[in-house]
Amino acid sequence: MRTLPVPAFDDNYLWLVHDTGGNALVVDPGDAAPVLAALREQGLQLHTILLTHHHGDHIGGVAALQRQFPEVEIFAPHDERIAIATRRVAGGDHVDLARPSLRLEVLDLPGHTRTHIGYVGAGLLFCGDTLFSVGCGRLFEGTPAQMLTSLDRLAALPADTAVLCAHEYTLSNCAYAISVEPGNAALRQRVQEVRERRARGEPSLPSSIRQERATNPFLRIDEAEVVAWARREHSIAPGARVERFAALRRGKDQFRMPASW
Repeated sequence: MRTLPVPAFDDNYLWLVHDTGGNALVVDPGDAAPVLAALREQGLQLHTILLTHHHGDHIGGVAALQRQFPEVEIFAPHDERIAIATRRVAGGDHVDLARPSLRLEVLDLPGHTRTHIGYVGAGLLFCGDTLFSVGCGRLFEGTPAQMLTSLDRLAALPADTAVLCAHEYTLSNCAYAISVEPGNAALRQRVQEVRERRARGEPSLPSSIRQERATNPFLRIDEAEVVAWARREHSIAPGARVERFAALRRGKDQFRMPASW
């Protein structure tokens, strides 16, 4: 099984997964053109589309892909804003695929949107806009408590799970994380690694749950330096976990990456 990040728009990755027999699925295809190009280049046949939420940069290419592959199965959350779905799924459901052969568990991950879901299995996590490398998604519809619960759920996955999120935000996320946790040696190492990979024109992804636990402040909400930051900058008591997360997310919303980065 191989995973391939297909770049789209300014910073999206549309993930293709395929086997050696040329059978493929795609996750969150916001644009059909780069997916079709990758399928042709790799000699792949598309059988399945997995959708995590309703935003246009995640579903905008689905109709065009369905026209090219009329038998494609389209998995999506229970959300009327995704009208093109052929199968609705929710947390606790399983997606059992034959081509490629893959079994994925569906996770409810509200926060970025109210119906956001993820898919995990075979050591892979497709988390859409819930978890980013060294960051997390904005709260467009959900509450801080919902998003924190979703991130706690992801942090509890096996450490070697590959994190295949939907955007190349890692370097800017690192800049913010350093401002919160300047003493985190693993984070500083991650900054250097990401800079080198991006300078070579390579994606910073996939990450892993192990790496995110070590570097991502939104998964490190209970670490001493993050607790101290929230108390110093926002007068948040150490026991106020949701309030600390909310302050951390607001800080990211307002953060601007320094030009030197």
